[in-house]
Amino acid sequence: MEFVFVVPRDALFPESYPHGFQPFGSGPGSADAAHFQRVVEREGFFVERARAERAPQWKQVIPYGVVAVGGRVLRVQRTKRGGDARLHDKHSIGIGGHLEPRDLVPEHGRDPLPAGTRRELEEELLVRGVYEVRPIGWINDDSNPVGAVHVGVVQLVTVDGSVEVREREQLEGRLSSLEELDALLDRGADFETWSKLLVPRLRELLPTPTAARV
Repeated sequence: MEFVFVVPRDALFPESYPHGFQPFGSGPGSADAAHFQRVVEREGFFVERARAERAPQWKQVIPYGVVAVGGRVLRVQRTKRGGDARLHDKHSIGIGGHLEPRDLVPEHGRDPLPAGTRRELEEELLVRGVYEVRPIGWINDDSNPVGAVHVGVVQLVTVDGSVEVREREQLEGRLSSLEELDALLDRGADFETWSKLLVPRLRELLPTPTAARV
């Protein structure tokens, strides 16, 4: 039986059903990263995934890593051999998945996000070099049944080195410039919902570009 980490919707969003990407920060319109982490640690728990998929009163917390190498962003596409048929052939700029009980490690107390983020990255990608992970916001979309039971914690993964996908029969990947991502979106390319919401915000989220190594 598979267990996933959830937080009650009312604990995360007590006053509204927000839509879109909300950056962490201290300015107007920003979300409080420390508050979000406290809610996750205090209110989160594990439950059977099958039950969580039918319970919009809970939000399954998903680390969603945007991988940046020298000013370009890793864009992936699930093949039809991938696990979740709902994601087949869709473009994505996020690497991530459900948090599991093994992601609770002593050094992070009751917060499974740091360990879960790194586990998902290392399962999906081969990184040659070093990388830094920084939470930059959350993303929410209640407009469809899948989004209604998930919330994404967007992480900026800055790689000093090179990166490639591990399981190439299930996942195709390439580094794309911001201009290329914008053009794909403008042409109506089939991006998954969270990526579609994030692509227009990348220029404000990414660090100043440096030379890429691929």
